[in-house]
Order: sequence, then structure tokens, then C-alpha cells
Amino acid sequence: MIIFEWSSYSLFLISLILSIYAQIKISTAFRKYSSFYTASGRIASEVAREMLDSEGLYDVKISRVRGSLSDHYNPKDRTLYLSDTVVSSTSAAAIGVAAHEAGHAIQHARGYIPLKLRMTLVPITNFASRSSWIIILIGVLLSAFAAMSDVGYYVLLGGVGLFGVTTLFQLVTLPCEFNASRRALAYISDSGYYTKDELYASKKVLSAAAFTYVAAALVSVLQLLRFVIIFLGGRRRR
Repeated sequence: MIIFEWSSYSLFLISLILSIYAQIKISTAFRKYSSFYTASGRIASEVAREMLDSEGLYDVKISRVRGSLSDHYNPKDRTLYLSDTVVSSTSAAAIGVAAHEAGHAIQHARGYIPLKLRMTLVPITNFASRSSWIIILIGVLLSAFAAMSDVGYYVLLGGVGLFGVTTLFQLVTLPCEFNASRRALAYISDSGYYTKDELYASKKVLSAAAFTYVAAALVSVLQLLRFVIIFLGGRRRR
């Protein structure tokens, strides 16, 4: 019992540290290289447009979205959304982020399999992320009553299973992010507009961004393992 509890607490602590470190890492890298302005003078949205056009994706739109690091590509409306801190910036950080998001648009157009799988998982993941904790809580409450303990066990099992779907989604996201960054850096390098130092700066920002996804996946895996440990511990005590 004590071993199970300490294992659970340890996994929670590791998850918390990973999450905090990942956010600090990306915020620090983006802030640092947002002041590293490229000599070419091209703004991030122009670079993204050129990258899309080079792949024949003239119908993919580029739009502004509020916030910082809120950049994303939406496959539903085929629009690349660039944040206030990126869209008009000439910094190496902004160039890297914009090219990365253009990389996702290219994945979508080319039928990149991990992205197709990720898109397929979106509806069930949205449901799982909203309901898994509620179902787990209901399972815990039912398990507290002897007459309902078996029902509670299966409800809890279902909740943990739904959480496992969100973990799978995080894992499938990883190759999508890594591939988009590779596409971005390859385009920036091949364009001939940027120096080695500027390319290095963009790479540092994208590496820090990639780590946030790695951390999110690890946190999800650890949380799932924590549920399993608590669950198994509960069964052993009976």
C-alpha cells in the first residue's frame, strides 16, 4: 500500500516538474530569439506564404490570431493562423514558428499519415478529455460502497481507458510536430535568405517547442500509469 502511494506521488511530482520546465523552456527560447532579427527583412507571414506557394498550396489562407504562441493550422478551413507576436515579425523565432505551421499545412495536403490519424482521433479525444475525469470520479465514488464496488470498478476502468485515448493522441502528435519542424528548417535553409546563425536560432525555438509536446506526452503517459497504480493498489487491498 505504501509503495503504491509513494509511486503515485512520485509520478505526480515528475509530471508537474516536466510541465513547468517545458513551459519555461519555450517561453525563454521564444523571448530570447524574438529579438534576433533576420537580415533578409522578410516577415514571418511572407515566409509562410512563400513556403506554401512553393508546394502549390495557393488556396491555403494565412490569418492573424490574438495572443502569443497561439499559432496553429486549422485543416477544416485550410487556414494558417499566426499570432500577434509572429505574423509581422522578422525575428528568427517568428520565422521558425510560421514555417513550422506551414509545414502542417503541407502535411495535410500531402496526406501525411500521422496527421490523418491525429485528425481521426480528434472527436473521440475531445469527448475523452471532457468525460474521463468525471467517469473516474464516479467510479471512485461507487467503489466506496460495498454493494456497488464491482460496478465502480468497471466504471473506473472505463474512465481510465478514455484517458488512455488522450494519451494516444499526445503520442500521435509527436511525429506530426517533429516532421513539421524538419520541413520548416529545410525550407529556411534551402531558401538562401538566412545565415547559419539565423537558422540556428530558428532551430532552437522549434526544438524548445517540440519539447513541450514531448513533455505533454510524457505527462499523459505518467498520469495514465499513475491511474493504473492507484487502480491496482485498490484491487490489492481488497
